[in-house]
Amino acid sequence: MAVNGKSITSELQGQVRQIELVTRRLVNEVMAGSYHSVYKGRGMEFDEVREYQAGDDVRAIDWNVTARTGLPHIKTFVEERELTVLLMVDLSGSMAFGTGEALKTVVAAKLCALLAFSAIRNNDRVGLLLFADDVMRYIPPKKGKNHVLRVVREVLTEHAQAGGTNLPAATNHVMRLLKRGSVVFVVSDFMSGGLRRPLGVLNRSHDLVALKIRDPREMTMPAVGVVPFEDPETGEVLWVDTMNKSFRRNFEAEAARRHEDTLQMFRELKIDFAEIDTDKPYLDPIVRLFHKRAMRY
Repeated sequence: MAVNGKSITSELQGQVRQIELVTRRLVNEVMAGSYHSVYKGRGMEFDEVREYQAGDDVRAIDWNVTARTGLPHIKTFVEERELTVLLMVDLSGSMAFGTGEALKTVVAAKLCALLAFSAIRNNDRVGLLLFADDVMRYIPPKKGKNHVLRVVREVLTEHAQAGGTNLPAATNHVMRLLKRGSVVFVVSDFMSGGLRRPLGVLNRSHDLVALKIRDPREMTMPAVGVVPFEDPETGEVLWVDTMNKSFRRNFEAEAARRHEDTLQMFRELKIDFAEIDTDKPYLDPIVRLFHKRAMRY
């Protein structure tokens, strides 16, 4: 079996099936209410005019119809239900890393499954954009279980690319194809520079959420002797002595600084975000994020 020319092995099929089973249970038991409480639709659209009934909101009275008929009438509205959700997934070299439960790319696939199944249960459409140093693949938003499973397969089968994270190129692609007011999740480790402007552009036109994935070994350095470190986005190799306490302290201080700078950028741009660790359950920070958003609306 192949999807878009890519062979689907039994191992991959098993992986996708496992993600589906776990995710659908999480959605049914935990996520459905949280998602709907935040993403209720773009607004309200007119439904009909009917006679006023005791308890109706007097602010909804249609004075023209009331004057014409001599009886009070009100306008009723229904929720404009369908939303468009886009998952923007970073597959640059630094995402092909993981020392915990899974690679960051696998965690990204699980996050996409969680969000996509929540969206289609809410009658929303889901699309996918994969990017690294350029746009790798774009799948237009659609509904349905089979479409969601394709989204998960694409994230798992598209290998992370050597090179950096070209978020400006991905943003330009989205701005050309996606109508305003869509919900956009950017799934990335946000380790590259030059992110402020494209994130600001996305956030002004869409409801943007940043999901920052990190691995514990990106934040702390174990003492394991002299080892080679390769920059996954440049290919540069550097041999370092991890037994050196000063090196480990400087490494951890710099990692903490970069991490906090990224979070501060999100705050300054007023972008909602969640921090996802590869060695911890990914559901908890998503639920906390949705609960926080629901409290504002």
